[in-house]
Amino acid sequence: MGFITSLLVLSFLIFFHELGHFLAARFFGVKVEVFSIGFGKKILKKYYKGTEYTLSLIPLGGYVKMKGQDDLDPKKIIKDNDSYNTKTPWKRVVILLAGPFANFVLAFILYFLIGILGSNALAPVIGTVAEESPAVNAGLQSSDRILSINDKNIETWDDLSNYIKNSHGSLIFKIKRYEEVINLRVSPKVSETKNIFGEVIQKRLVGISPAREVIKIYYSPLEAISFGMDKTIEASKMIVLGIQKLIEGVVPAKEIGGVISIMQITSELSANFIALLSITALISVNLGVLNLLPIPALDGGHIIFNLYEMITRRVPSIDVIYKLTIGGWILLFGLMFLGLYNDINRLFGNM
Repeated sequence: MGFITSLLVLSFLIFFHELGHFLAARFFGVKVEVFSIGFGKKILKKYYKGTEYTLSLIPLGGYVKMKGQDDLDPKKIIKDNDSYNTKTPWKRVVILLAGPFANFVLAFILYFLIGILGSNALAPVIGTVAEESPAVNAGLQSSDRILSINDKNIETWDDLSNYIKNSHGSLIFKIKRYEEVINLRVSPKVSETKNIFGEVIQKRLVGISPAREVIKIYYSPLEAISFGMDKTIEASKMIVLGIQKLIEGVVPAKEIGGVISIMQITSELSANFIALLSITALISVNLGVLNLLPIPALDGGHIIFNLYEMITRRVPSIDVIYKLTIGGWILLFGLMFLGLYNDINRLFGNM
């Protein structure tokens, strides 16, 4: 069941991305010849209003084939009025942006639903207290529930962590210990710790870790809109930062995952509906960001070509586009095989 759920999630995300391209292309009068979910042999197909809608054998991708655009043959030019080639550069940019934009919109919708249905979060309950830490000196104990800091209500562990990180001076913790509510003065100190990328950073800490008690936070529709936007932006920034750290060498290449990792994670979370929505939203943001990378053969690469034409008012050399596109495909296939290689190594416990 988990495997089927994974396939459905991937197919849904791909469909939404390609739907963005499709709607924008049709809006500007570009003929869409094929709308395909999956690659390879066509299992099902339906011809409707000039477009062939297909479901193909390998459901690990998809594409919209517009008249006058062919990544496999960039030299192919069609000058008809309903061709992608004849549209002005800004219209082509909008068509190209529509796919990634659809992924961001989908992520926002999913995060909005999570906010309405109840977002999982760690409760602000102390699990362990580090020895010789500010928390010990202040009298904090395991199982203490933090109610507020400096009269600021604390609902989740993230609230607690963010408040301490951005604070100054000593803090007044209001805690609940069994049935008693008490106030304790805590003086955080700047200490070395590691971020999610394994880098050593300086951060204000008190020396406590969460008890792993999970709670649900419910948002009103208006609050859920803000929550959805914040989570989508936060996820986008995190993915961009991750790519930056990968390029810098902070994150090793062995951490790159492929489609097996995606399917494994979605399969494991398929029993928890909220967790499944959350990972689907994250993957959708990932697709949106990755497709905007300035790599020929991706939407971002095509956008760069069109921006060049808009700025210089000159059409880029077809030969240059062709060579860069071939190079882009080689890079993409290389990354795909690296992700697959890493996935297989993880499955067999070699990483």
